[in-house]
Amino acid sequence: MSQDALSLLRALNWLSPEQPGLSPALLNWLLEEDSMTRRFEQHCQQVTVQPVREGFINADELTDEKALLPDDERFWLREIILFGDDEPWLAGRTLVPESTLNGPEIMLQQLGTRPLGRYLFSSSTLSRDFIEPGKIHDLWGRRSRLRLSDKPLLLTELFLPACPLYRDLV
Repeated sequence: MSQDALSLLRALNWLSPEQPGLSPALLNWLLEEDSMTRRFEQHCQQVTVQPVREGFINADELTDEKALLPDDERFWLREIILFGDDEPWLAGRTLVPESTLNGPEIMLQQLGTRPLGRYLFSSSTLSRDFIEPGKIHDLWGRRSRLRLSDKPLLLTELFLPACPLYRDLV
């Protein structure tokens, strides 16, 4: 399940937020500016994270993500499945240029089972450059370039079938 979800996440087709057919209810989820972890916590008792893959990768392992990040040689990769009450709700992929990992941002390598949103949205230096919606089959996703102390990272999220986003669309 987790490898399948992460494969789909890497194959998302990117859309413009102005794309026809994106309903207000869908855009409300896809363009969420605040922490998705916090939003999920409104729909369940407990949000948990299962890390699937963490470690450095070389720049040649990046796909179209490379154009959205600085020209570093290595990137910290974190792929996870986020659960709401033990149901898989989201597959996440975070890419952090090695040059971002200095000062307090070194914590990005030590999140373990802690949701990324809990770390990012507790920082007063967080900003977001863009949110880009995506779709593959009947699943929705999004990617965002975020900045901590003006240092970039790329977060890609795929909303899995059990996610409350889909309940809101009916």
